[in-house]
Amino acid sequence: MTSTAIADYGMLADGSSAALVDRRGSVDWLCLPRFDSPALFARLLGEDAGHWSVTPTGGFDVRRRYVPGTLVLETTFTTAGGTACLRDALAVPEGQRGHDLGMRPPHELLREVEGLDGEVEFDVEFVPRPEYGLVRPLLRVDGRGARTFGGPNPCSLRSPVALRDGGGAARARVRVRAGERTGFALLWAPPEEVPPEPTAPEAVGERIADTVEAWRSWEADHDIYHGPHRDTVRLSARVLKGLTYRPTGAVVAAPTTSLPEAVGGERNWDYRYAWIRDASLTLEALYLGSCPDEAVDFVSFMTSAAGGGADAGSSLQIMYGVGGEHDLSERELGHLPGWRGSRPVRVGNDAWGQTQLDVYGELLNALYLYRDRLGELHPEVQRFAAGLADAAARRWEEPDAGMWEMRGPALHHVSSKVLCWVALDRAVRLAPQLGGYARTAVWGAARDRVHTAVLERGWSERRRAFTQSFDSEELDAAVLLMPLYGFLPPTDARVRSTVEAVARGLTEDGLVLRYRVADAGNADGLAGGEGTFALCSFWLVSALAMAGEPDRAQALFDRVAGCANDLGLLAEEIDPRTGELLGNFPQAFSHVGLINAAAAIDRARGVL
Repeated sequence: MTSTAIADYGMLADGSSAALVDRRGSVDWLCLPRFDSPALFARLLGEDAGHWSVTPTGGFDVRRRYVPGTLVLETTFTTAGGTACLRDALAVPEGQRGHDLGMRPPHELLREVEGLDGEVEFDVEFVPRPEYGLVRPLLRVDGRGARTFGGPNPCSLRSPVALRDGGGAARARVRVRAGERTGFALLWAPPEEVPPEPTAPEAVGERIADTVEAWRSWEADHDIYHGPHRDTVRLSARVLKGLTYRPTGAVVAAPTTSLPEAVGGERNWDYRYAWIRDASLTLEALYLGSCPDEAVDFVSFMTSAAGGGADAGSSLQIMYGVGGEHDLSERELGHLPGWRGSRPVRVGNDAWGQTQLDVYGELLNALYLYRDRLGELHPEVQRFAAGLADAAARRWEEPDAGMWEMRGPALHHVSSKVLCWVALDRAVRLAPQLGGYARTAVWGAARDRVHTAVLERGWSERRRAFTQSFDSEELDAAVLLMPLYGFLPPTDARVRSTVEAVARGLTEDGLVLRYRVADAGNADGLAGGEGTFALCSFWLVSALAMAGEPDRAQALFDRVAGCANDLGLLAEEIDPRTGELLGNFPQAFSHVGLINAAAAIDRARGVL
């Protein structure tokens, strides 16, 4: 089984997919041509599931960074004989600049080794294993090139030195001295096409430099955050850009599947899809950290993917494929042992069929936030928005799975009711733009009923807090969304008491849990525990800042952001005992939370 720490990985991205590279220079995860395509390299989830490594032959020390303003990775190895730098990039089309970044990528992974001092020898090992390691393809090695045959991921490799063929792998050894550079290129092409030639070794450095300029030009066009947390926000904005499927505007929750919420546990999910649940907060982060254009693209994707899903005879899905796909049926890959033995490994996500009533509020809030940029709403959009509000008014009294996608019995989740209130409140505000579809009085009355029900049945006198579900005593970090969405003011005594209850009763070493699994009585339908959630910790930061406690918020912000790896990347969860990153990686919602929390602090201090 693989034992590489999740924090040891860096992400490369090109607008359609992503690769994960570890500190040894091994690409252990790569799905082409899309985020949700079957992996060509999947050593992340099983030692024999494929990789491509460029690693010094002896002992070495490592330091890493992203080339400033980019997601191009530099790994510097220092050995007994010298120092060399490995640069890795997923290429973008030559000359692509600005907002076009990520359109029509060539699906090419570029790797360049540069000698900085003395001499360093590298072992190169190319082990393609399509379909998550299930396929052992025919690998034809011809001098300085190799090509795969068989499986859904045909690809071609070009090397600066002769390759050795052996055991379904291509290997080589390369040396670089100070001032020397040498490059490798791996190119994917559809199986029905004859693969074009990858970039020549002598041109790899130039292509990487062009990709660097493409990223920097995008950031220059999107550098709109100027608060004190600017550098941290800019990095997280690049991560969100890297997790965006440029053809549609979808933002995936993460580029990976089945990285566990607890080592050895079963809470292992496929996150390579776009969640409506994340929409409003993701939009705010995109607007703050990058550019309104990216946000509008995301609105367009969400509304088009969900179109027609709010009618009386159907249910709005909580998530969609990056191309707008609806059927994301889940299956297990029994041939993979999982990261550190965490089984099962899953592809697809059956949560797509769950009822989660919060999605109506997420979509309507997204439409409301961008009403000015969306211009006059087309009648079909007016009808769709009104349908969302009607569905929230009709269904808010139903139990659901909640935003944490519990797989146990349905409950009356307080957060779901709050988001139904958001749906109705935003619909009332949008009513002048909804033409003849507006039902302002009906929506307003339903909104008031939801508000009253939450105050009466969602509040626990014993806890002095809003709780996970109606008439319960369990805490849930999702109730921190109340002030963030304006359900109650952040200074309201009940909100302040809830914030303190969460900070006191739902934290481990200062970091916030979603809920306590034991207290929930296995209501989530799963065995085992989980780590603290970076997103929930950032929600607490935002709530504290909005309540007028920026210093306390800053201290918690620093604690959470300090758990990021050396490249600034955050996973979904943090082990409170060890500080180790857990869950799918890097996690979009963690970086969304970071951006929004940073903005909340900077606003509270009057510097944004």
